[in-house]
Amino acid sequence: MELPNHGANPLRLYKQAGIIPPQQILDFSENVHPFGAPAFLAEQWPEMLKKVGSYPDPDGEPFRTKAAEFHQVTGSQLAVGNGGAEVFTWLARRYRNQRVVLVEPAFSEYRQTLEAENVQIEAIQLGPENGWRLTLENLEPAILNCTALYICNPQNPTGILLEIKTLKEMAQACLEKNCELVLDEAFIDFVGEQASFIPFLEEYPNVIVVRSMTKMYAIPGLRLGYVVSQTEKIHQLKQGAAHWNVNALSAAIGADCLMASAYRRKVIEAATNERQKMQQFFAANHCRISDSAVNFLSFQLPNPNDSPAFFVDLLKKGIVLRHTESFRGMDGKWFRIGMKSPEKMEKLREAIAGWLEAN
Repeated sequence: MELPNHGANPLRLYKQAGIIPPQQILDFSENVHPFGAPAFLAEQWPEMLKKVGSYPDPDGEPFRTKAAEFHQVTGSQLAVGNGGAEVFTWLARRYRNQRVVLVEPAFSEYRQTLEAENVQIEAIQLGPENGWRLTLENLEPAILNCTALYICNPQNPTGILLEIKTLKEMAQACLEKNCELVLDEAFIDFVGEQASFIPFLEEYPNVIVVRSMTKMYAIPGLRLGYVVSQTEKIHQLKQGAAHWNVNALSAAIGADCLMASAYRRKVIEAATNERQKMQQFFAANHCRISDSAVNFLSFQLPNPNDSPAFFVDLLKKGIVLRHTESFRGMDGKWFRIGMKSPEKMEKLREAIAGWLEAN
């Protein structure tokens, strides 16, 4: 069956799978946490509505300034996008007709945006035999004569985190080969800012960091992301971007989200607890799992050949998992799940345990 390339939109998935959706659906296919947006958003919503009547700031203010302060960089080192996905269209245009290295499995938007700009893609294929971990040894030969290397850290779909020391070695290897390093830190918030590479951008001028506000702050409908690098690179990336590409609501809400430190701590703690419970559950049921550090993980059934039937049977019960048909190297024989509320996670464990027992 033909399945969507992304998580979320479960009704579209049911339609494409040819399955009548049950009355209650629990969607574990997307990685937005269960707490909802920070409380200030509901409280300030009447005031926010006033912003709809005016044109937004073309540079995404006040968010750009607040994000620059948050990361202790200058405003000229940061550009705001209509979600991280827009930033990847800018990057693809930057690398038009050149060679770029992707680390697979990877977020499908990388390949789609690059192929639209006639970019020649070289792939580093990771697998379960090495724990889905990228190493300097398999990176160095791949980046020869390449313009850029894309790394997602923590990686999507496995949640694997590369340590700063390792990233510095990789950034240095790229620098010596005149290769830019694009770091997608869409899920770094679930580890903490101590894991971000942004503080080292002066030391490694070839690095471009992409961030997302969607996941940590549960605002996917607002579409807000940003990119941080050297001033000249940011200026080049913004060339050709649509004027007013970030709406006024997103810019205002995003600025306030950055101040929600207690909210972030609560989300990280809850996601960590639920992930650890799921890791223990899968280990007890002889499933392979990824060594995730964030609010999602990937798993494989004891018999991977059962994957298609398992996926469909759970869909019929209203349990939506993220398939991996669009993740190269996983090819539908793994599944990804985002951490939700304790009650929903318990229902997921019951459904999986029941299926395994019956099959």
